[in-house]
Amino acid sequence: MPREGSEPVPFNLGGGELVFVLVIVLIVFGAGKLPDVLGQLGKGVKTFREEAANESKPTPTTPTTPTADTTKQS
Repeated sequence: MPREGSEPVPFNLGGGELVFVLVIVLIVFGAGKLPDVLGQLGKGVKTFREEAANESKPTPTTPTTPTADTTKQS
């Protein structure tokens, strides 16, 4: 349970778990590629947030009604 006045950590991870995940990422990708990997991850998160914000705002559409020309059959 988060303390009063503190923000909850994403995915309910504590400090020890975050350090463990960072060590595993460092081992898998290596120190040289870590900035590139984290940069791509940041761009992906940014794109996801933008798309999620756009999804919540539906665009107004006008219903189309068939006209006399489209209902005629030859």
